[in-house]
Amino acid sequence: MDMAEKKKSVSLLRSSGVVGVMTLVSRVLGLVRDVVIAGYFGASGSADAFFVAFKIPNFLRRLFAEGAFSQAFVPVLSEYRSQRDLAAVRLLVQRVAGSLGSVLLLVTLIGVLGAPLLAALFAPGFYLAGGEKFELAAQMLRITFPYLLLISLTAFCGGILNSYERFAVPAFTPVLLNLVLILAAVVLSPLFDPPILALAWGVFMAGCVQLLFQLPFLARMRLLPVPQVGWRDEGVRRILKLMLPALFGVSVAQVNLLLDTVLASFLQTGSVSWLYYSDRLSELPLGVFGIAIATVILPSLSRKHAEKSSLQFMQTLDWAVRMVLLIGIPAALALILLAEPLLTTLFQYGEMSGHDVAMAARSLRAYGLGLVAFMLIKVLAPGFFSRQDTATPVKIAAWAMLANMVMNLILIWPLAHAGLALATSLSAFMNAGMLALGLMRAGVFRWQPGWALFGLRLALANLALAGLLLWLGRPLQQWLEAGLWLRVQWMLVLVLAGVAVYAGVLLAAGLRLRHLRA
Repeated sequence: MDMAEKKKSVSLLRSSGVVGVMTLVSRVLGLVRDVVIAGYFGASGSADAFFVAFKIPNFLRRLFAEGAFSQAFVPVLSEYRSQRDLAAVRLLVQRVAGSLGSVLLLVTLIGVLGAPLLAALFAPGFYLAGGEKFELAAQMLRITFPYLLLISLTAFCGGILNSYERFAVPAFTPVLLNLVLILAAVVLSPLFDPPILALAWGVFMAGCVQLLFQLPFLARMRLLPVPQVGWRDEGVRRILKLMLPALFGVSVAQVNLLLDTVLASFLQTGSVSWLYYSDRLSELPLGVFGIAIATVILPSLSRKHAEKSSLQFMQTLDWAVRMVLLIGIPAALALILLAEPLLTTLFQYGEMSGHDVAMAARSLRAYGLGLVAFMLIKVLAPGFFSRQDTATPVKIAAWAMLANMVMNLILIWPLAHAGLALATSLSAFMNAGMLALGLMRAGVFRWQPGWALFGLRLALANLALAGLLLWLGRPLQQWLEAGLWLRVQWMLVLVLAGVAVYAGVLLAAGLRLRHLRA
């Protein structure tokens, strides 16, 4: 490897670290936000209604903005950056902004006007039961739905910044959502009747704040768009062509989670909230590490494909998979073995009962089983999208979604809401496996040397970690009876001891920082 390649390798590792740190700050604040929401509203019917009203625009945002649009936009923008001048890049950005904005505005108007229909579609159990919960969900959806427009434009701005290696700003932006929702729950909720409405308005305000935050950074790069509708533009047409099939490509996990919400609306009150809280915990390592790595490698893979650097393309993908396993396996073990302690320490205050903790722990363990697969999907899908191949991931996603639906119907009967989470995890493994096989068959991914030794080191470290967590574990009742600070102390001991043992065994087995470079 020459000096230039070494610098690129270090830069990739550093960039993923920056994104990871910024995302960690966001996710920690997200947990604080959920602790506040749990304390104020628990797993009540009004909380169920808010989570549905928040999840619908959030799902569409992940599907269209962060999923299909970003995976189509970033490769094309990276190609323009590599092969054309700044004027051509600026024109593409302006025409994409105008075209995307016009569609989003229309969708937002339809969503606001059709809020009751959407609430009935995505939470049919609420609709069939009738009453206040369904009406409240529809009312809040009218307030939260414009978040789709605002956050999608924010994701568009973030895609530009990521393409120019300005990763920190888009990674930090979600912090603003969490801060605004915390303030809404604490400061605004006493002013509303019912108080939960404050959270819906908080979502809307957060979308405005996040979009405005990123605009000055684009202005400094001379890429602040003046929107122009340009459907006939070559770049816009290419993005649309890539985007349409990608709607189900990388976002299949989000589709599966939404299906969970639809089916959970038929279960006992609290089921939607239990799935939400457990999903939020599983999203912490996924967002901090899986999405951080995926964010960094997509522009890199796109450039390597444009430059026809096939070996470097393979090495980058191989590095991403190793990093996912290095972080994902111990994180999954922690979620599975420490489900009750984590939920108790973070959420079991105020309106959140011990029964809610026990129920949420069931679905958290099920999501934990699929954590590595969720993370692998995030880093394997860019292997297709960077090559502007959206057809293959969409076929794989369709099969995985079908499998998820079948397993949902099978597992919901014996396991209730936990069965929905387990079906999502199992379908994620199917998705990740098929993505890996597809990349190998296309000849763009091969396992690089050193996997046998790397796998042995991982196995030893994770066995040591699991043994430690089982040895230090305490019964659920002790966690429920302990006060806040005692819970925090116990959790800190578990976390610090786990990190020390895991890292210590890896070092003793010979793993060094140089082995983690791309």
